[in-house]
Amino acid sequence: MNWLSPERLWLLLGVAALAAAYVLAQRRRSRYAVRFTNLKLLDRVAPQQPAWRRHVPASLFLVMLILLVVGFARPQAEVQVPRERATVLVAVDVSRSMLAPDVAPDRLTAAKDAAREFVADLPEQFNVGLIGFAGSASVFVPPSTDHDAVAAGIDRLAEGSAGQSGTAIGDAIATSLDQIRSASEGDEDAPPARVVVLSDGANTAGQNPDDAARLAAEQGVPVDTIAFGTADGTIDAGSGLGTGAQPVPVDGQTLESVAGATGGSYFQAGDADELRDAYSDIGSLIGYDTEVQDVSARFIGVGLVLAVLAAVASLFWFARLP
Repeated sequence: MNWLSPERLWLLLGVAALAAAYVLAQRRRSRYAVRFTNLKLLDRVAPQQPAWRRHVPASLFLVMLILLVVGFARPQAEVQVPRERATVLVAVDVSRSMLAPDVAPDRLTAAKDAAREFVADLPEQFNVGLIGFAGSASVFVPPSTDHDAVAAGIDRLAEGSAGQSGTAIGDAIATSLDQIRSASEGDEDAPPARVVVLSDGANTAGQNPDDAARLAAEQGVPVDTIAFGTADGTIDAGSGLGTGAQPVPVDGQTLESVAGATGGSYFQAGDADELRDAYSDIGSLIGYDTEVQDVSARFIGVGLVLAVLAAVASLFWFARLP
């Protein structure tokens, strides 16, 4: 935490002096009570009160002073501020390996459900687009504020709906960047943009993901990536590919490298709940800017609440204000 007026914190020494004076006053009061030899009379004129009650108003008052001094020093902290505008491209792997049932009912269905929830939770004013990719990348929905169209596009995602077999992560990123440029063309004050890529494997087709990541970094577009699936995933080998189960273990190395190169975040999700959590974390990154703001009002507000509590306690127990 930073301070705009740190020199004002020296006033805390005054609060410490008040606390010390209060302790000394309580000790003097105890010594006076012992010197009063007629204990029966003392008990009648000054019935014993629970010791802790005596100190509650004073303690609340001292804490109030501390908080007010801290607020007077004008503390600053990082605060998340909702963004008014942003462009988000959601890229979903629709390659054949996404049919693996290691995530019920299969990876692709679970991915579609989570992506639909993710888009629904984004602010209405955000431009959102949808990319599907396998051996190549296809634009299912260009960026717009029509989130219902994006949800309908997610429903259309299916294995093989984005070209030939393979996993073209680099193409998905490059296509997303093209859509971002198109959406901001002619806009002098282009909103911040972000790409979210979900896949279960390494890049096997199209351009090199490192080149696409370098381009995203140059344009200031973070790419958040999610490696979805487990090490035990398999798919039916099918006709012409032999018989039995074909292993399709999740491979997040490429995705992790892309996220690191662009300033994005990398997530691993082995089930539907973890995938939803990953999308939720990404939503927090996308929906808010982090700004340094004066937070003195927080401390002053709590201090005033404690002042009221000190007054209420003193009136209730001792019929006087502290």
